[in-house]
Amino acid sequence: MPVVTCIEDLRRIAERRVAKAIFDYVSRGSYDEQTLRTNRADLEAVHLRQRVAIDVDKRSTRTTLVGQEVTMPVGIAPVGLTGLNWADGEILGARAAAKFGVPFTLSTMSICSIEDVASEVQKPFWFQLYVFRDRGFAASLIERAKKAKCSALVLTLDLQIQGQRHMDLKNGLTVPPKLTLGTALDIARKPGWALNVLGSRRKSFGNLEGQIKGADNILTLSQWIAGQFDPTLSWKDVEWVKKLWGGKIILKGILDAEDAKIAVASGADAVVVSNHGGRQLDGAVSSIRALPEVVNAAAGKCEVFFDGGVQSGQDVLRALALGARGAFIGKAFAWALGALGEEGVSLALEIIRKELDVSMALCGLRDVKEASPAILRRS
Repeated sequence: MPVVTCIEDLRRIAERRVAKAIFDYVSRGSYDEQTLRTNRADLEAVHLRQRVAIDVDKRSTRTTLVGQEVTMPVGIAPVGLTGLNWADGEILGARAAAKFGVPFTLSTMSICSIEDVASEVQKPFWFQLYVFRDRGFAASLIERAKKAKCSALVLTLDLQIQGQRHMDLKNGLTVPPKLTLGTALDIARKPGWALNVLGSRRKSFGNLEGQIKGADNILTLSQWIAGQFDPTLSWKDVEWVKKLWGGKIILKGILDAEDAKIAVASGADAVVVSNHGGRQLDGAVSSIRALPEVVNAAAGKCEVFFDGGVQSGQDVLRALALGARGAFIGKAFAWALGALGEEGVSLALEIIRKELDVSMALCGLRDVKEASPAILRRS
């Protein structure tokens, strides 16, 4: 195995190993990918303030996220099609997160179902919900998540209408992967991925397959999904979901101060500052630029999480300094999984933890909860 020192190393391994359509699904953005690029560029433009001759022995990265004790303020974001990066990928990701002591969020559009993951992981995980047009099915997903003892519900609000991702169209992305001349040539160059993923019994949307009346094959299931993202989704639906769920609820996709205030008034336990990884509204502000105004609008009445381009412990510390309670990894998680399976996810979490720990020390911090704008260098 090559020496892996950072998330970029894992990304390169994943690119060599994973089918192009799946790798691009994870890695690319919508339209011209302006927001995808600015997520990273704006994070890198936040400079940390180096301090010296401060006692930084006995450091701690431990904290809590919506009341859950965690090893570090990092969680795994919901990523669709995770199980097409590595067979049973959601199970492996949840297992690695549980062992490490951080939250894992299972996507509605996962390959392994809620029940699959719950049967293989002893610690509670979080479930991410899309409210489809079929409210009865959305309600059934909530009930399944409750039965699986999920400890938080992450309601995604920024996918009422799906942004166009050019590479998904050009690659002819289907679930399960459909064999064409182009995909056959790509798969022939990636036999390890083919044997691992295509040989698995789980290759479709586990939470949806067999649950939709009249959608008894992959074509009709895909057609059902395409028509189910709901442009009528409103704050009344958020209230409905909160009442049905009855537990910790996190609203994902908040990028504006006005929406943050409404989210607080709705009783959210936390919000996630996110532009869907640059995969929805291209030209939207980067998550890190939006973070301070959302933090100000939340005014301490709910926790604020950060999502959007996190690839290092330094990125986590930047987000914490600007007011986030925790940060979530999506692409970095999927690359780690695609590169080395469960071992890769564990390695990615350890890389980020070590980078966070060292960066804290060099900024003069001993406790991650002490991160504030004071550790940033103003331009």
